[in-house]
Amino acid sequence: MACVVAPLRCTSSHSHLTLSFSLSKPPIGFGAKLSSNAAVLPSRLVRNSMSQPAAEANSDTSKSETPPDVLVQYVVLRRDLIDTWPTGSVVTQGCHASVSAIWSHKDDPHTLQYCSPENIDSMHKVTLEVKGEPQILNLSEKLTAGGIAHKLWIEQPENYPTCLATKPYPKSVVSAYFKKLKLCK
Repeated sequence: MACVVAPLRCTSSHSHLTLSFSLSKPPIGFGAKLSSNAAVLPSRLVRNSMSQPAAEANSDTSKSETPPDVLVQYVVLRRDLIDTWPTGSVVTQGCHASVSAIWSHKDDPHTLQYCSPENIDSMHKVTLEVKGEPQILNLSEKLTAGGIAHKLWIEQPENYPTCLATKPYPKSVVSAYFKKLKLCK
């Protein structure tokens, strides 16, 4: 069934792009041509997603506008555990570290913004991996030295580090610490 699209309205706030339009059924049958005064949808509607920031998703945005720095939480898992533990157990470790990092910094302005009602459904996380225990300990030391708040999760009762997670930060502040790490696959 063909549809006519009423005026398209774009609004932008923070890292979200909102497209508002209304659809109505025209008094024409399926396959009929739309009148020349009907609004036409772009060939591809773009929607903001976790893997595609709004600035990339909407290439029609003004070049003069600088998009705000996206808030991101980095989660780093150990590859040796990924290869030997059940997947669910490794995911659980990452969840423990992530929740702990956020809860430990629940009053931090970036954490409050990251978890705010208007942002809760569009959190940005980057999940990376290191080879093993020496690498995760080394990364934790570098983050501590750089003043980057994070949680190194120590699994109990075994008492060994399994993963770490940062509190939410603007990506530009923390990305350099993680640029040599691989995405977790």
